[in-house]
Amino acid sequence: MPTQNEVTSLTAIGPAAREREGVAAFTTTHWSVVLEAQGESPAAQEALGKLCRTYWRPIFAFLRRQGIGPTEAEDITQGFFTELLERQSLSAVRKEKGRLRSFLLGGLKYFLANEGRRAMAVKRGKGQRLIPLEELRADEGFEMEPSDPVTAEMIYERRWALTVLERVLSRLKDEYHAAGNAALFDSLKQLLPDEPGSPSQAEIAARLGMTENAVRQAFYRFRQRYQSLLREEIANTVATPGDIEDELRHLISVLEA
Repeated sequence: MPTQNEVTSLTAIGPAAREREGVAAFTTTHWSVVLEAQGESPAAQEALGKLCRTYWRPIFAFLRRQGIGPTEAEDITQGFFTELLERQSLSAVRKEKGRLRSFLLGGLKYFLANEGRRAMAVKRGKGQRLIPLEELRADEGFEMEPSDPVTAEMIYERRWALTVLERVLSRLKDEYHAAGNAALFDSLKQLLPDEPGSPSQAEIAARLGMTENAVRQAFYRFRQRYQSLLREEIANTVATPGDIEDELRHLISVLEA
């Protein structure tokens, strides 16, 4: 997982290039489809559903830090997203001024404040498989966290930022594997900061039968593609191309906190 310094480096390109990339990455994003939908739109519901299935971890982390037990938190997570995706109108979504991250947390707080809706969420969440919560069994530290409403928001933000980075690295891995370069990906990933026991570029070159210069160039392309995918992932969660830079800065600040 790249550190905040690595993310900062990956996003440090010139204003003109950022503008071109931002517009290009924003042509058909999930959140823009949701925001631009008029009335009931299958395309908007599909886009919102994909986003929910991708970014459910911050919601669950927030609930657990609020002191809600794991089983109830699972049911509320499922129920919250189920109700969200069954809305007849997306007008409330279109009023949100830009970011999926803010929309989900605001919606969840409203949801929890209404005891009747929360009780219904628990009831409806049982047996629902909208969100792949079985992945939580191996997730980090949720079981041991005490209740803390303030820290819950910080955990939500950090889990959001980490999910974005996980998504980017997963997409990059898929691209390398599809091209038959799985071993190259695994080696280049070790050059990212904070990887324990990271080998040198010379060691990777010897291992893969490449020159050190070839490894250096491959890692440069690796970083460039990571940068592009990070912007695409961010673009999927904001309202306008101009929001991408702000959200990137927010992501970095969350990781640095």
